[in-house]
Amino acid sequence: MTSKAQVARSTATEQRRPDDRASAVPPFAVTVRHMQFSMVDVFRRMQGDALAALGYGPVETPYRVIASDAFWRLRDYGSDHQSRSVLIVAAPIKRPYVWDLAPDVSVVSRCLGAGLHVYLLEWLPASQQTCGVGTAECSDAIATALRSIDDGAGNPKPVLLGHSLGGTLAALHAACAPSSIGGLVLLGSPLCFRPDESAFRDALVTLVPLPVADSAPYPGSILSHMSALASPYTFVWSRWMDAARSAADRRAMDIHARIERWALDEVALPGKLVSEIVEWLYRENRFGRGVLEVGGQTIGPKNLAAPTLAVVNTADTVAPIHSVSPIGEALGSEKFAILEYPGETGVALQHLGILVGREAHAQVWPKIIDWINAA
Repeated sequence: MTSKAQVARSTATEQRRPDDRASAVPPFAVTVRHMQFSMVDVFRRMQGDALAALGYGPVETPYRVIASDAFWRLRDYGSDHQSRSVLIVAAPIKRPYVWDLAPDVSVVSRCLGAGLHVYLLEWLPASQQTCGVGTAECSDAIATALRSIDDGAGNPKPVLLGHSLGGTLAALHAACAPSSIGGLVLLGSPLCFRPDESAFRDALVTLVPLPVADSAPYPGSILSHMSALASPYTFVWSRWMDAARSAADRRAMDIHARIERWALDEVALPGKLVSEIVEWLYRENRFGRGVLEVGGQTIGPKNLAAPTLAVVNTADTVAPIHSVSPIGEALGSEKFAILEYPGETGVALQHLGILVGREAHAQVWPKIIDWINAA
């Protein structure tokens, strides 16, 4: 008799192309590589600290921590009004201050100025004690954060916001517990990973060796290195071009330098989370196929019952429109909307443009906030 595990493995293998299967790396070699990249993390953070000392560190909005656990904490930025709450789910890659980089390009400040009550779920750097955190534990953390938000009886449910992998994690929770939120905003957050639709996805799954180690913290520099190898134009050449184009614009150059400082602020991720993201989502596209198991539930696009807005930077190769458009096909226009943004100069990485771009804040964020208030 064939077990469920055997069927799952067989199905997963059928979904992979032959060139998706990178060779396995011996455990000792994995340990050595992690030690080497952990040292690279330290060196890159030192470089970032040097940039911060030159005045390119973040200028963050005051907040208080209202809940925490071993691998996360919940920030409350408050509000001057009794208004709609938003919970930002930060990406576990690097630090969350990219949402609050400087006053004129701060999503936190933008939302506060619109009268929203802003919360942010921050993932703490992984340790040996928390390297076993995966997608189920992240969904549980989001659920706890939502329960910690007390807006009083009768007020609308909070809207989840997430960028990149933070948005992916927010969407997984939204699919697990759709009644817990009032809406979902995905900013450059890929959810579908079909082969041949994203050059970045295809290169990444080929470069990352099998299996991804999940028994230790995963140095952030490994992901930075793999991303640069998967798309040199996105993570290397375009950054240099953006710096050259920003040179004549003092404010653009200031934002660019602050992003470069942020990009050096590496943190370790839980090995289990990296393993599940790479294997279950990128390689096997389980969520897109509707067969992803999180916390005992099987979820896919059709489980996203809350109104959802996906903002896509058309100049971004990390989360192209193909990574979210199948969601819209599954849900229909009444539940799912896509807002396109063309990218701009002065953001260093186009993948971050929606968070830190001046044009994004002037032209796109008013539309996002209107959508949130109407959700």
